[in-house]
Amino acid sequence: MGHSERGQVTASAAEIYESFFVPALFQEWAAPVADAARIGAGDRVLDVACGTGVVTLEAARRVGPAGAAVGLDVNEGMLAVARRKAPQLEWRQGRAEALPFDTGTFDAVTSQFALMFFEDRPAALAEMLRVLRPGGWLAVAVWDTVEHSPGYAALIALLERLFGRRVADALRAPFVLGDPALVSGLFAQAGVADVEIRTRQGTARFPSIASWVYTDVKGWTLADMLDEAQFKRLVTEAEQALRPFVARDGTVAFALPAHIASGRRRTGPRSRSSSDES
Repeated sequence: MGHSERGQVTASAAEIYESFFVPALFQEWAAPVADAARIGAGDRVLDVACGTGVVTLEAARRVGPAGAAVGLDVNEGMLAVARRKAPQLEWRQGRAEALPFDTGTFDAVTSQFALMFFEDRPAALAEMLRVLRPGGWLAVAVWDTVEHSPGYAALIALLERLFGRRVADALRAPFVLGDPALVSGLFAQAGVADVEIRTRQGTARFPSIASWVYTDVKGWTLADMLDEAQFKRLVTEAEQALRPFVARDGTVAFALPAHIASGRRRTGPRSRSSSDES
């Protein structure tokens, strides 16, 4: 996988991610993901690929002083922002495919809009299951197909028209697990029990078209793919191409549904995987 397929961003992009992406896209999903993971007071929770910590902070609020919420991410830029926001929490650098925790450490594990970027998705899910206690719950959110998000379908089409398939594919990457059957198959392969996948309607909201384009370019892997002249051209073209998503007050809103898959670690014996500890 390249950087765009892995969803990795620079330190400056992590700051933009926190300031723009979190309120525009991610904040509304933190509570539903925490609900799906059955997070309660006193639980110990791991948030995998935590980014700047939107779900980690929701988990910390729910577990209270008797519990613990730990955020893990491979990207140090994201973790630097998360540590600044909540220095009282534990933030760890690491890969989802090799979690640096003992088997059965956590009551719940979450991962929001990251599974599509892992280099080895089955291994990552198996690791999340491994660090759960028997009976503990896992909840993973992935975006629905881009065809169900008209705003992003239009922006991707614009990127392809202006700059070609490679640039457009960087924005297609978050939607590659939009088919629930793909997620269900990955959960089955990892040995997750009692799997349930629910599709929820969400809404992307931006202050303006310019803000929307700025967020998706400067706060994403596209920051390394478009120079300033190309970025300015994109903003100019977007003012016309994306106008159907603008309200009378100039703000932008469009449907952005997602699937939340949940399941638990079996309480009885299960087949061993390469990620299980002896």
